[in-house]
Amino acid sequence: MNYEDFKKQILLLTTIDLNAYKENQMKRRIGAIIKKNQCEGYEDYLRLLKNNKTSLQDFITYLTINVTEFFRNPSQWDILEKQIFPLLLQKKRTIKIWSAACSTGDEPYSLAMVLSQFLPLHQISILATDLDLEVLEKAKKGQYIARNLTNIPKEFRDKYITEKNGLFTINDTLKQCITFKQHDLLKDPYPSNMDLIVCRNVMIYFTEEAKKEIYLHFHKAMAEDGILFVGSTEQIIMCQDYGLEPYKIFFYQKKGVKR
Repeated sequence: MNYEDFKKQILLLTTIDLNAYKENQMKRRIGAIIKKNQCEGYEDYLRLLKNNKTSLQDFITYLTINVTEFFRNPSQWDILEKQIFPLLLQKKRTIKIWSAACSTGDEPYSLAMVLSQFLPLHQISILATDLDLEVLEKAKKGQYIARNLTNIPKEFRDKYITEKNGLFTINDTLKQCITFKQHDLLKDPYPSNMDLIVCRNVMIYFTEEAKKEIYLHFHKAMAEDGILFVGSTEQIIMCQDYGLEPYKIFFYQKKGVKR
């Protein structure tokens, strides 16, 4: 079995389309996990995935990368706090936020902490989505070890996190601000009228064709003058083609799609 056949079988087995991911990068990752599972090749590994649910879930979790942390790139969160949230709240009493590819929840919880400086918690509602059900369960639990909390400002740690036996848990009052749901950026319907979409450090794994589709979907999902917040290595070339204009570095504002 070659890689092309393997991709077709994975699509049937998981509905994940590997054609949307950068091929060389993905082949290296899959080759590594095949070796880790002591399989002889694609066919042998596919047989394992079909017969072992744990191995299949491990593969999906491995495939979806899941690298995240609280307040990743703190200077960008400073811009969000001092410029983006004040901008969005000029005309609205509350705002709709979507944390796409949220992984273990570090990002949406960070968003809720910052927004709590502007709004009472009962007015904060953040949609947080990811393809991987396993990491979504971890996100819902909101439990982390000390090294995950490095970038969290002390006032937020004191107010929203409880420590017990070396485990740090997000308080229920903050958890209630977040709705976690499974979502595939490549095929599922997108939410609508979002004032802020945060999608960071994920797009780098997709092909250029997949990126174009996702950016256009983001544009449709955004409210008028909404903001898209991207990762540090994901500046959008020709963003005007997707109906976006640079607002601040790593932040883009919705405008009309270029025709």
